[in-house]
Amino acid sequence: MFVVRSTRWIRRWCSVCLCACAILVLIPAGPIMTPAQSADQIQREDFRVESAPGISIFVRELRPSRSERGGVPLLLVHGGGPGGLASFDLPVSGYSLAQDLATRGRGRAVYIMDVRGWAGSTRPKELEAAADANPPAVRVHEAAQDIASVVDAIRARTGAPQVALFGWASGGHWNAFYATQHAEKVSHLILLNTIYGVAAPWPFGAVFEDREEPGRFDRRAGAYALADAESLVARWNRTIPTDDKTQWRDPQVVEAYVRETLASDPTSTSRTPVSARIPTGFRLEAFEMSRGHKYWDAADLRVPTLVVRGGWDFWSRPADLEALERELVNAPKRLITIPDATHYFFNDRPEHGRARLIEEIVSFIDSASH
Repeated sequence: MFVVRSTRWIRRWCSVCLCACAILVLIPAGPIMTPAQSADQIQREDFRVESAPGISIFVRELRPSRSERGGVPLLLVHGGGPGGLASFDLPVSGYSLAQDLATRGRGRAVYIMDVRGWAGSTRPKELEAAADANPPAVRVHEAAQDIASVVDAIRARTGAPQVALFGWASGGHWNAFYATQHAEKVSHLILLNTIYGVAAPWPFGAVFEDREEPGRFDRRAGAYALADAESLVARWNRTIPTDDKTQWRDPQVVEAYVRETLASDPTSTSRTPVSARIPTGFRLEAFEMSRGHKYWDAADLRVPTLVVRGGWDFWSRPADLEALERELVNAPKRLITIPDATHYFFNDRPEHGRARLIEEIVSFIDSASH
């Protein structure tokens, strides 16, 4: 999603262990209210879901308090940068994507999760060791297992037979992988700035490539990288096409984005500079997808799919949108590029793509044709 300060890399790979289990456990603290409230008075509640033995997944529910709320529940999945709350529920008035999606259109329960290794969810043992002691941590099969557990918990909690999935960047990759296998549980799939398995130039190809073996991912990759305040916003700053970034993005959003991300890692203050651990498995997979490897095939998607790309995005490529247009042959689809929108545009000012994105998502999910 963004490039952060990397630690050293090693050659060893780890195997993925899958176990299907979805046990819902409520956090005793009960409902949470944040300063950024809408007229509908959103109710927030945090709970946890067991994804695998020893793996507990953090989930936040936002629901409108109005009695007439309806619509399919929606799950938001972060990408390979900050966790769910720092991405989608910033405590800045007008900048909680989750809250906006819960109150627009028919209204709906919206859920935010942290994939294992991020923020409020269990960190695998690889993240507790030195970064160079293990290969890139948290692969697509593990992320999909976490998504599966949360989807089942949402279905049990709401009684809805299906859940709509929204994924940002690597979150879209994880969601699509899950949706190819569990179409019966997915009502809609929304991919934002998501890379797909098509060979095309990619800005991070040289960054992640093994210099001793060109064309291969650097096998010395550590289990995680460290993101500090500077690296969290560096590429965002470079992408915004104006010298005065405040014209494009509210300064309070940047402060909250950095603060929430760093606070989400309990070890962040043990390092100088203060930094959060970010699993790096998504990097390896993105590198391989950029060279044409498919972890999932668009032809296997059979649920209504909305693909959105920002014109200033640095992670996905126009070639990804073109390939998805060709290969999404078994699903109702809508593919759009929003000009002058960055990789982070749901946290940019409304006129720079945020308002359009919300409109597209709500219209897509609420459309009677779906």
